[in-house]
Amino acid sequence: MEGSAEYILPTDTRYVGEMKDGMFHGEGTLFFPSGSRFDAIWKKGLVVKGKYTFNDGLQYEDKHWHYCDSYDRRFYTEICYGLKPSGISQLTNMDPPRKIPLGYYDCGDGFYNPVTRVIKDYRNRFLRNADDDEHEWIIRTCRKGWLAAPTKSL
Repeated sequence: MEGSAEYILPTDTRYVGEMKDGMFHGEGTLFFPSGSRFDAIWKKGLVVKGKYTFNDGLQYEDKHWHYCDSYDRRFYTEICYGLKPSGISQLTNMDPPRKIPLGYYDCGDGFYNPVTRVIKDYRNRFLRNADDDEHEWIIRTCRKGWLAAPTKSL
């Protein structure tokens, strides 16, 4: 492929931009199924310079990145629209937070079933099987859709 092109990868990620000898070359953008994008200058398939923008508009900075770190723990929506009043917690960048199916975990790019160890995207399409390290990380750090507490009978 040569010149201006649109190329759709098997992951449904779409590249729109310049190509040379079948490789990304020149200006081009990767559009991800999540709604995020990566605008870059490419040379023979490799990134020379680029800018990643999340689906909510937050732009990644490769230097002095302070988003949700020990320096600044606010979510991007809190940075844009301010903090909630005292006593009202914002659990995720999405407000209100995404409803998690009972017994599953929200691992950031989809829902994780700890029984089958399968991660499906938010449209219920298979993404991947979690290995032991990812399973442990999800169980330890991600939000869970809790099952109702059992009731005691008298």
